[in-house]
Amino acid sequence: MKILHRIGYYLGGFSIGLVLLAFFLNGRGVSCEYNYGPEGRVLKNIRTKTLHFSVDSQALLDTKAIDTSAISYILKKGDVDFSKSEPRKEPCGMYFIYGETKDSKNYEFYIENCDSIATLQTIKVLD
Repeated sequence: MKILHRIGYYLGGFSIGLVLLAFFLNGRGVSCEYNYGPEGRVLKNIRTKTLHFSVDSQALLDTKAIDTSAISYILKKGDVDFSKSEPRKEPCGMYFIYGETKDSKNYEFYIENCDSIATLQTIKVLD
Protein backbone atom coordinates (compact mmCIF):
# COMPACT_ATOMS: atom_id res chain seq x y z
CA MET A 1 0.00 0.00 0.00
CA LYS A 2 1.35 3.38 -0.95
CA ILE A 3 2.12 6.01 1.68
CA LEU A 4 -0.53 8.36 0.24
CA HIS A 5 -3.21 5.69 0.72
CA ARG A 6 -2.13 5.19 4.33
CA ILE A 7 -2.25 8.92 5.03
CA GLY A 8 -5.67 9.10 3.37
CA TYR A 9 -7.07 6.27 5.50
CA TYR A 10 -5.60 7.83 8.64
CA LEU A 11 -7.05 11.28 7.93
CA GLY A 12 -10.41 9.76 7.00
CA GLY A 13 -10.64 7.81 10.26
CA PHE A 14 -9.41 10.78 12.26
CA SER A 15 -12.05 13.09 10.75
CA ILE A 16 -14.83 10.56 11.40
CA GLY A 17 -13.66 10.32 15.01
CA LEU A 18 -13.74 14.10 15.40
CA VAL A 19 -17.27 14.29 14.01
CA LEU A 20 -18.47 11.55 16.38
CA LEU A 21 -16.77 13.21 19.34
CA ALA A 22 -18.36 16.57 18.52
CA PHE A 23 -21.74 14.87 18.15
CA PHE A 24 -21.60 13.09 21.52
CA LEU A 25 -20.17 15.99 23.54
CA ASN A 26 -22.28 18.75 21.99
CA GLY A 27 -24.35 20.63 24.58
CA ARG A 28 -23.24 18.66 27.62
CA GLY A 29 -21.34 21.45 29.32
CA VAL A 30 -18.02 19.66 29.05
CA SER A 31 -15.17 21.89 30.12
CA CYS A 32 -11.44 21.50 29.85
CA GLU A 33 -10.35 23.80 32.65
CA TYR A 34 -7.80 21.37 34.10
CA ASN A 35 -10.13 20.41 36.95
CA TYR A 36 -9.00 16.83 36.98
CA GLY A 37 -7.08 16.85 40.26
CA PRO A 38 -8.70 16.79 43.68
CA GLU A 39 -7.79 20.43 44.33
CA GLY A 40 -9.47 21.67 41.16
CA ARG A 41 -12.58 19.58 41.77
CA VAL A 42 -12.97 20.94 45.32
CA LEU A 43 -12.60 24.55 44.19
CA LYS A 44 -15.06 24.07 41.32
CA ASN A 45 -17.53 22.35 43.65
CA ILE A 46 -17.39 25.29 46.07
CA ARG A 47 -17.70 27.87 43.28
CA THR A 48 -20.87 26.26 41.91
CA LYS A 49 -22.70 26.52 45.24
CA THR A 50 -24.31 29.47 46.96
CA LEU A 51 -21.69 31.14 49.15
CA HIS A 52 -22.83 32.25 52.60
CA PHE A 53 -20.75 34.17 55.11
CA SER A 54 -20.39 33.58 58.84
CA VAL A 55 -20.61 36.47 61.30
CA ASP A 56 -16.81 36.78 61.47
CA SER A 57 -16.31 36.79 57.72
CA GLN A 58 -19.21 39.20 57.23
CA ALA A 59 -17.53 41.60 59.65
CA LEU A 60 -14.39 41.62 57.48
CA LEU A 61 -16.51 42.26 54.41
CA ASP A 62 -18.25 45.15 56.17
CA THR A 63 -14.94 46.77 57.17
CA LYS A 64 -13.74 46.50 53.55
CA ALA A 65 -10.73 44.37 54.51
CA ILE A 66 -11.66 42.09 51.61
CA ASP A 67 -14.30 42.20 48.91
CA THR A 68 -16.27 39.47 47.20
CA SER A 69 -14.31 39.76 43.97
CA ALA A 70 -11.10 38.88 45.85
CA ILE A 71 -12.87 35.90 47.43
CA SER A 72 -14.08 34.73 44.01
CA TYR A 73 -10.58 35.13 42.57
CA ILE A 74 -9.03 33.01 45.33
CA LEU A 75 -11.75 30.38 44.91
CA LYS A 76 -10.74 30.19 41.25
CA LYS A 77 -6.94 30.46 41.46
CA GLY A 78 -6.26 29.45 45.08
CA ASP A 79 -4.84 26.28 46.58
CA VAL A 80 -6.41 23.74 48.92
CA ASP A 81 -4.29 22.42 51.80
CA PHE A 82 -5.70 18.97 52.44
CA SER A 83 -3.49 18.43 55.49
CA LYS A 84 -5.34 21.26 57.27
CA SER A 85 -8.73 20.35 55.80
CA GLU A 86 -11.33 17.91 57.09
CA PRO A 87 -13.15 16.72 53.96
CA ARG A 88 -14.92 13.80 55.67
CA LYS A 89 -16.26 15.81 58.61
CA GLU A 90 -19.97 15.23 59.22
CA PRO A 91 -22.35 16.71 58.13
CA CYS A 92 -20.23 19.09 55.98
CA GLY A 93 -16.57 18.99 55.04
CA MET A 94 -14.21 21.79 56.03
CA TYR A 95 -11.58 23.00 53.56
CA PHE A 96 -8.55 25.23 54.14
CA ILE A 97 -7.99 27.40 51.06
CA TYR A 98 -5.24 29.96 50.63
CA GLY A 99 -4.21 32.24 47.84
CA GLU A 100 -3.04 35.58 46.60
CA THR A 101 -5.27 38.21 45.02
CA LYS A 102 -4.44 40.33 42.00
CA ASP A 103 -3.16 43.11 44.25
CA SER A 104 -0.68 40.71 45.97
CA LYS A 105 -2.55 40.28 49.26
CA ASN A 106 -2.52 36.81 50.80
CA TYR A 107 -5.59 35.30 52.44
CA GLU A 108 -6.55 32.06 54.13
CA PHE A 109 -10.11 30.73 54.24
CA TYR A 110 -11.89 27.98 56.11
CA ILE A 111 -14.93 26.99 54.09
CA GLU A 112 -17.64 24.60 55.21
CA ASN A 113 -18.79 22.75 52.10
CA CYS A 114 -22.30 21.28 52.42
CA ASP A 115 -24.57 19.73 49.79
CA SER A 116 -26.21 22.90 48.49
CA ILE A 117 -24.34 25.77 50.18
CA ALA A 118 -20.78 26.68 51.07
CA THR A 119 -20.19 28.83 54.15
CA LEU A 120 -17.09 30.96 54.51
CA GLN A 121 -16.33 30.45 58.21
CA THR A 122 -13.10 32.39 58.74
CA ILE A 123 -10.92 34.74 56.72
CA LYS A 124 -7.37 35.45 57.75
CA VAL A 125 -5.39 38.26 56.17
CA LEU A 126 -1.69 37.44 55.93
CA ASP A 127 1.06 40.04 55.90
